[in-house]
Amino acid sequence: MKKLGIIGCGWLGNHIAERLSDRYEIFATTTTQSKVEGLNSKGFQTTLVDFPDNISEITEWEVAVQLDAIIITVPFSGIKGAQISMKDRQENLLKFLGDYKGQLFLMSSTGVYPQQEKDFTEDDQPTANVESEGFITEKFPQANVLRLAGLMGDQRLLKNYNISQLDQLVNHIHYADICSVVEKMLDNQSQSKVYNVVAPVHPNKEEVINAQKDLPYEGERTTTGRTISPAKLISELNFEFQYPDPRYFHLENV
Repeated sequence: MKKLGIIGCGWLGNHIAERLSDRYEIFATTTTQSKVEGLNSKGFQTTLVDFPDNISEITEWEVAVQLDAIIITVPFSGIKGAQISMKDRQENLLKFLGDYKGQLFLMSSTGVYPQQEKDFTEDDQPTANVESEGFITEKFPQANVLRLAGLMGDQRLLKNYNISQLDQLVNHIHYADICSVVEKMLDNQSQSKVYNVVAPVHPNKEEVINAQKDLPYEGERTTTGRTISPAKLISELNFEFQYPDPRYFHLENV
């Protein structure tokens, strides 16, 4: 059985691990002992490690050399993708990875794109211009960068949050589709790819909330705003979204 490492196995990492655990032996890292026990109870092999914002005595992950692929879900871009320097945290991660040669994924954010009314593609923001991505792709040119939209699914639904700017268009993604993208890229042995991973439909926040509350939406449908395009992902991976429309993320088996 192949071996998959997940660095920072939180909410998203757990979903990916559970999706792939019948095909991969899962090696995970987490930051607290209670989470170690929870992950181990699922049959994962878990290491307790943190990547602080100051240089620390981190050593290379002993199992890294055995792993067919590693997925990094630790945040390196600050709150909501803000470009806050985390150079020490980055250096700690690079030491942990050592001279890893296998397939590598960095989970980034669509927050790398400016707050402008435009439909953004990957070409609008090369990884070399994004500190929170370039530090990985410079050392590991084989790394894939997945720019994730707002993470949704399970109890993560817009209706459950206190939301402002209801007329703003959303860029969201259901965790099930992220899992499918990763699975397909693992199967394809993808390398050096940069993809926007975002549902192709962009309703506004009020539309999403009303749909999730089974209420009608009586406002005007706007089509202008800041949107992130998944066209490259759809084209290159021949990818079909299970959840293409954030208004229906609360419905199972769509």
